[in-house]
Amino acid sequence: MHVLLDLVARHRQGHAIGVTSICSAHPLVIEASLRHAQRTGQDLLLFEATCNQVNQDGGYTGMRPADFVRFVHDIAERVGFDAGRIVLGGDHLGPNPWTSLDAEAAMDKAEVMVGEYVAAGFRKIHLDCSMACSGDPEPLPEAEIVRRAVRLCRAAEAAWQQAGGEAPVYVIGTEVPVPGGATESIEGLAVTTADAALATIQAHRVAFEAAGLGEAWLRVLASVVQPGVEFDHHDVIDYDSSKAQALSQSVTTVPGLVFEAHSTDYQTRDALAALVRDHFAILKVGPGLTFALREALWGLDAIEREWIADDQRARLREVTLRRMQDAPGYWQRYYHGEGRALSTDLQYSLSDRIRYYWPDPLIEAARVQLFDNLRADPPPMPLIGQYLPHALNAVRNGTATFDPQSLAMAHISAVLDDYHHACTNHDLT
Repeated sequence: MHVLLDLVARHRQGHAIGVTSICSAHPLVIEASLRHAQRTGQDLLLFEATCNQVNQDGGYTGMRPADFVRFVHDIAERVGFDAGRIVLGGDHLGPNPWTSLDAEAAMDKAEVMVGEYVAAGFRKIHLDCSMACSGDPEPLPEAEIVRRAVRLCRAAEAAWQQAGGEAPVYVIGTEVPVPGGATESIEGLAVTTADAALATIQAHRVAFEAAGLGEAWLRVLASVVQPGVEFDHHDVIDYDSSKAQALSQSVTTVPGLVFEAHSTDYQTRDALAALVRDHFAILKVGPGLTFALREALWGLDAIEREWIADDQRARLREVTLRRMQDAPGYWQRYYHGEGRALSTDLQYSLSDRIRYYWPDPLIEAARVQLFDNLRADPPPMPLIGQYLPHALNAVRNGTATFDPQSLAMAHISAVLDDYHHACTNHDLT
């Protein structure tokens, strides 16, 4: 049985277990996740690439699916983590990168993308055709979303039949939050109704079986719904279990399924645990981890400012903000303030558009110089504690060192600790 299907089966048997879906392509986030899994003894580590990060055109990372597989496995080999314990997933796989095209052309591209993901070894496939393409009505009718999802499932199954190996598992759902968090105010966020969630599952089941995909339907393990969690640039809506009980209980009437929760970034430890208990057993996190990375890098930059001679400083923060202003393509559609408000959003927005800039050669060179400076002249413990208290705790507990890269990963791991706690078994009875 597929390891994720087995996890879902155990959850359905009354164990409040879940899995963290790590949606990031940053090497330090990947390495921190691998080392965290080593430390905590996890049998399963799930990494997901989104359709915008990784696709046949390269995405914004420049990687095609096979490149991402090598990227993750190379880091795992260096860390000494068994790649057999890694599951790779494709998130929001559908026409989203090509919505400027008409639906037929965009779906042709999406079919190619899904096929490449499966052929490369991705085995968790989120079929997401919820977005309108050029000429489509908005919102797109659910029947059309389902029809397109079936089309992509057929492409995935064909790719698997040709590639061989373990069969892919699928995630469905039409009420899909915006990738990377909301871009406008999140006031008035509505929880998916139980009736709507069940109707979506039923519509997919009927369509799969009518298309001759009945066997593939048995490998559908989750549906994406809105449990009442979201974040925008400055605010977070925290999970309220009492408002989601009807939705939570509805999935218990559907054999073999759980819910998948997106945009769980920035939820509290207790809220994450409550989500898993309430059958939102797959917790997606992405910007929350790169936000923690940015916090760590800004902390190290502040340490450098106090500890390293002025003429030797890397000035990572200054370099990064200058490059973001020089090349605003990744943020100008989302941040509309000026002056101090814009500076705040560029650095601290919860949507974390800054994550798109870390591969920039000038920024990466400054990051390397910053780390080199702090390795050559290590700062004293109290200075680290001032700016990176979580990382200092990890050093004192023996799970990190004073190396700046280790400090950064320890800060990221503090976020992963909350997810690991949430996904660790607590009996539902």
